[in-house]
Amino acid sequence: MNFIQALIPVIALVAFGRFLSWRNIPSVDGWRAIERLCYLVFFPALIILVLSRAPLETAPWKIALTLVIAQVILAAIGLFSILIPGTERPRVGCIIQSNSRWNTFIALTISGVLFGEEGLALTAICAAVMIPLANILSVLALSHFGKLEDGPKRNPFAELIRNPLVIACIIGGALNILGLKPEGVIETTIDLVASPAMTLGLLAAGAGIDFTALKRAGFPTIFWSVTRLIGLPLIAVPLAYFGFGIAGAPLLVLAIATSTPTATNGYVLARQLGGDAPFMANLIATQTVLASLTMALVYFVTLHLTALS
Repeated sequence: MNFIQALIPVIALVAFGRFLSWRNIPSVDGWRAIERLCYLVFFPALIILVLSRAPLETAPWKIALTLVIAQVILAAIGLFSILIPGTERPRVGCIIQSNSRWNTFIALTISGVLFGEEGLALTAICAAVMIPLANILSVLALSHFGKLEDGPKRNPFAELIRNPLVIACIIGGALNILGLKPEGVIETTIDLVASPAMTLGLLAAGAGIDFTALKRAGFPTIFWSVTRLIGLPLIAVPLAYFGFGIAGAPLLVLAIATSTPTATNGYVLARQLGGDAPFMANLIATQTVLASLTMALVYFVTLHLTALS
């Protein structure tokens, strides 16, 4: 029941963001600016704060290894889509990207509501693993299968160096390891900068839903959306529980992180690298809507596992 209570505000904020966008409050450019602020400023500040205080003695390497294996397997499953008749190469790149990416905004919010500082810290650990790997897999897939004939190919490792969330993970982890946790005025300042992250991130996620794309969703979109929403936690949760003995809050946070829909910024990357951008928009919209049901299912199944331990 606690999960439903945590999920309802998330759905409400996403829906409110969609409503505000429909009313053009603010304009499309305004929403892009908000999303960029969340990406460049608010979420990095939140990650630095929670990672610097995270209890890293809780064997994060087990979580990391679980997520790496799960992401690589699901990306490889997406690669097999090229064998399906009628599936064009730019669409294959989008499927691999969809299978690899996750929505950090939603995961941080739900985990934070359910588990407080511990949930945020564990989600930040997940982010430290999933974001770099998702970027590598996405850029490699879209660069290989995209239609772009001209222009420079984007380097996935250069993308990582410039990714503010990855940089924030490195800074937060380094501060923790060195015992230089922010205190006093510095901690208060970072906390103030981080405080709008989850609210504005969810509003921007709602504003970015393209219902016209949702109307165009056909069987391939629904199939690969369900594959992503159920497949990633279906690989990660049993592996974490039975393979590495992860249980309790870490297992539940891992389930939340892997069951979120794919990231909305995947559309921009698909467009830039010659992927099937309309199909990517379909995947994002469909997964965002379906996730309200599938995330609850994944969470309660995982909760049952933790009750058995």
